[in-house]
Amino acid sequence: MQKEIGEKINELRSSKDMTLKDLSEKTSLSVSFLSQAERGLTSIAIITLQKIAEALGVDLNYFFAAPVANRPMIMRSYEQSVFRVGESNCINSNLGSHLPNRQMDPMIVTILPGQKAEETIPYEHQGEEFVYVLEGIFTVFLEERQYELYPGDSMHISSTTPHNWANFTNKLVKILSVSTPSVLK
Repeated sequence: MQKEIGEKINELRSSKDMTLKDLSEKTSLSVSFLSQAERGLTSIAIITLQKIAEALGVDLNYFFAAPVANRPMIMRSYEQSVFRVGESNCINSNLGSHLPNRQMDPMIVTILPGQKAEETIPYEHQGEEFVYVLEGIFTVFLEERQYELYPGDSMHISSTTPHNWANFTNKLVKILSVSTPSVLK
């Protein structure tokens, strides 16, 4: 998938007559990183891909699925788009349709096992997040505290609260996640 994303970045950048240096200046990412990303030689974190999308004037979803005109608001299980960005430890299944001006992103997130505590740095952003644990032991960091959530447990927070999550077990963790604002428009 990183090769396809890289090709889309290259095609879009070229269509806008932008050089790698131009894109570098707009994103604060190095020319060498962008070059490797376009050739599919490196992974791209979703936050980094969001910067690139903004610099190129497209929505993040541009890199994951071909636009579908007049898509119904019903999402069948076989229609769910699945994506994993870069070296992320999560596999995301988009549950939302391409509703114009949507405000939230509903997803099933599968968190791969074996994270380390030092890899989990709390961050904050605008919006809200709701999480419902479907399977496994889900570790959440909120401000300075750590919580273990189990199937059936949920969390609803303002995303401006420093937070992050992890899977410290040796089994998959699955959650239903709904966040605002939408980054997959």
